[in-house]
Amino acid sequence: MRNFEYFEPKTFAEASALLTRYGGEAELLGGGTDLIIGMKDRTLTPGYVISLEHVPGIEGITYDDCDGLWVGAMTKMRAIERSSIVRERYTALAEGAEEVGSIQIRNLATLGGNIAHGSPAADTAAALLVLDAQVKIAGGEVERSVPIADFYLGPGQTVLRTGEILTGFSMPARSANSGSQYLKHKIRQVMDLAFVGVATSVSLSNGTVTDTKIGLAAVAPKPIRATDAEAIITGSSLSGEVLRQAAGAAAGQSSPISDLRCTAEHRREIVAALTKETATTAVARAQV
Repeated sequence: MRNFEYFEPKTFAEASALLTRYGGEAELLGGGTDLIIGMKDRTLTPGYVISLEHVPGIEGITYDDCDGLWVGAMTKMRAIERSSIVRERYTALAEGAEEVGSIQIRNLATLGGNIAHGSPAADTAAALLVLDAQVKIAGGEVERSVPIADFYLGPGQTVLRTGEILTGFSMPARSANSGSQYLKHKIRQVMDLAFVGVATSVSLSNGTVTDTKIGLAAVAPKPIRATDAEAIITGSSLSGEVLRQAAGAAAGQSSPISDLRCTAEHRREIVAALTKETATTAVARAQV
């Protein structure tokens, strides 16, 4: 591991100033579950590491029926998966958090870190897409909000500018007749990257799907919405034929690669299968 200088800022302004001063030579430290591994195998060699552990106001989960859900960027995955309000109303996010590594890892890993690295396979990305998450970003005295769909630019690339820090995520309140699910296809039962990740969220009215959102991870240069499939499901009562058409449309919108773990063709087949399953489960949850 390369020698580096370590900082523990006590305010957000101090953290942002340090990040601006050292630019591309600096890395932010949240839970460290990605950063430390990268530094050990020297795929990441920062000269400066800036910890966010002691910066107030960017950790925690709050909810109310007007403003919806707020999850701070430094909130641990274990806290998200165990949160009763997340599990009840934002179920896909709890299921995405639950897929991150082992319990030991989830006690360290943060939601902000999972998203800020720009990985197309991030386990919480598809869930955030279908839950209409807004990414809260601040740098210096400037704050802005970016829809999660616009946050990613490509593999490892995001809209974050020099000196900017991801501070949290907001999601609108969800009605009682809504449901969601996230599923991940992988080789091992735990601690494996997704071949494919699919999340689906629906809202119902009198048995008809009035709103559908389908998020795909690990099958494109960035997490994407399967908008063609969404259009097929919305306005339907989710028959077998609708599911078949939607599954094919979701697979068609994906653009996976072939690698040592899986072929592109097989990944599209998995997209279709998981789209059917998550849509069916989301509708069932919305009916409870």
